[in-house]
Amino acid sequence: MSKKNKSDQFFAEAKRHLVGGVNSPVRAYKAVGGTPLFIQKASGPYVYDVDGNKYIDFVGSWGPMILGHSAPAVINAVKKSLLNGTSFGAPTPAETELAVLIKEAFPSIDLLRFTNSGTEATMTALRIARAVTRRDRTVKFEGGYHGHSDGLLVAAGSGATTFGVPSSAGVPEVLARNTWVLPYNDVSALKDIFRTQGPNIAAVIVEPVAGNMGVVEPSMEFLTTLRELTIKHGAILIFDEVMTGFRVAWGGAQERASISADLTCLGKIIGGGFPVGAVGGRKDLMEQLSPLGPVYQAGTLSGNPIAMSAGLAALQTLKRTKPYKALETLTKQLVAQLRSDAAKENVAVQINSVGSMFTLFFTESPVTSYFEALQSDASQYAAFFHTCLKNGVTMPPSQFEAAFVSTAHTPAVLGKAAAVFRKAFKGVHAK
Repeated sequence: MSKKNKSDQFFAEAKRHLVGGVNSPVRAYKAVGGTPLFIQKASGPYVYDVDGNKYIDFVGSWGPMILGHSAPAVINAVKKSLLNGTSFGAPTPAETELAVLIKEAFPSIDLLRFTNSGTEATMTALRIARAVTRRDRTVKFEGGYHGHSDGLLVAAGSGATTFGVPSSAGVPEVLARNTWVLPYNDVSALKDIFRTQGPNIAAVIVEPVAGNMGVVEPSMEFLTTLRELTIKHGAILIFDEVMTGFRVAWGGAQERASISADLTCLGKIIGGGFPVGAVGGRKDLMEQLSPLGPVYQAGTLSGNPIAMSAGLAALQTLKRTKPYKALETLTKQLVAQLRSDAAKENVAVQINSVGSMFTLFFTESPVTSYFEALQSDASQYAAFFHTCLKNGVTMPPSQFEAAFVSTAHTPAVLGKAAAVFRKAFKGVHAK
């Protein structure tokens, strides 16, 4: 790899004009140190930086590139759509076509509303839940990120049933106090909060496979208890499948677990790489939205034709090719190789994977919660990350993020990546 002279120069210039030089915090490499790569282009399993260096990419634009970068079907659909215009502020047939495909994959969804981001989708889902139940309180889980709306940017208090406190400046404490934060996968804490506060809980929002603390799989007891308690107490169960929808299965985590949510939030893949989100669910809940009901939500660019065309092409390809079993097999094989190589280098690492998502946690103990994820050695991950980068592999620039395998990651490509990972383990301090 050549020296990242141009990335250094671009970052220095960006910091003069953009906050921190980036438009989303994790891109600044604060968690791993160094200068972020500035990307020029991407194709298949590869990204290319502004110096022309080529990297095997496991970031995948943070998940949506399940077909690889610049997938021909998506690019062709976008080109065709562009010739007709970029945005109309009016309904288009593509919106309905994409909604039909999503409903086919998610039987729990009767009606949909497209948004421009996952944050908008989760914010809208919670507003619907509060309107229907006429309750104010929300339950979320430690390490679960559901966008940057005020009521969800909270951290845990001193106990499982403590009111949330803001984890971002500018979030009013009065809003944070409407959110309780529980440990992920903790069935006892879940039962306790419903026993003491059941009549006050409007909704529970959860990543049915966690990805924002790194990949953490839920226990079936955790998910089934969630479903049973929300039904019993009249609370709305919201699955945040912005990351997992169409990623871990055609029907997302709900298909894998055979559990239906009341409301589902989607994003990433349903835009084929373009900005998009969606909230969908039971008819009686979704009909609370304007223009049918009293819950207001709007967006000038919601359902814009470019994103709809890209999403349609992506989902149609996934439906036709059914890549999920093969993707999971490849991911499991890669993870098995990583575990073997780490053991040979005497490196303590836990590797969690679900479907085509995986995370390396540099810790000796299994990771089933945010607290356990935090026991990881972030400095070891940083060393691993930079060795990978120097040898042509891009991983998420944070210990607490998911990596992604795409259909463009052939066995040969993954073999080359595994050789780089093997070298990266040698650079990590042995236990």
